[in-house]
Amino acid sequence: MGLFKRNPFGHILFIKKWLIRVLGAMTHRRYRGFNELQIEGSEIIKTLPDTNVLFISNHQTYFADVVAMFHVFNASLSGRQDTIKNIGYLWQPKMNIYYVAAKETMQAGLLPRILAYVGAITVERTWRAKGVDVTEKRDVNPNDTENIRIALEDGWVITFPQGTTKSFKPVRKGTAHIIKQHKPIVIPIVIDGFRRSFDKKGLRMKKKGILQSFIIKEPLDIDYENDTIEQIVEKVEYAIEQHPSFLKVIPAEEIKAQEELNKLRRWDY
Repeated sequence: MGLFKRNPFGHILFIKKWLIRVLGAMTHRRYRGFNELQIEGSEIIKTLPDTNVLFISNHQTYFADVVAMFHVFNASLSGRQDTIKNIGYLWQPKMNIYYVAAKETMQAGLLPRILAYVGAITVERTWRAKGVDVTEKRDVNPNDTENIRIALEDGWVITFPQGTTKSFKPVRKGTAHIIKQHKPIVIPIVIDGFRRSFDKKGLRMKKKGILQSFIIKEPLDIDYENDTIEQIVEKVEYAIEQHPSFLKVIPAEEIKAQEELNKLRRWDY
């Protein structure tokens, strides 16, 4: 890799690699040490092609979710099975991982701007501005969708289809349009425990000893030609476990089992 070689977005890969190494080393103990990241399905990562893969996930913090994905993906590609043990996997990280993020979030301070250099595809949210929902939606910026296309052609893209860290909010149709138009392999991920571990931004640790979960699922079964946008949206909602049906009344036995699981999440240091 040439010293000044750039990716399609103009980022110098040498700088990006060192940012991933340094930030990865700084954050590793957040998932293996202070807290414990329980991973399932990492063997799926090694089977994926190098480009045109779209990861869809529920969202709990602005940054900690994405950082965990960089750790898990690179550890899995280095041969680790459901673990991020030994951060040697950060020495040669996968350089073409991108993530979709709100432009206003990534411009709010120095650290978000540094994190953006690692792989952010910044988009202007049409339904939200300055942290609140807007009644009059703005037009989609064509540059945003074009940048997602470029990123898929170059590598892997992470997106959070709900566009918010609040649970059970509707999946935005924009994700379904991307899937239908660009036909990527779609890998669902379901995370939990991040909201308890970190503050809303995912920069400050709120609690230690939390058992975080990170489940990677098999590729989503999509008929790119015949599935409607609404059908794809529903498949995404079910895949990331954010469909309204998951809000059903929970039986007493299940509540008790969940309480037992929560006890396991409180590791005693």
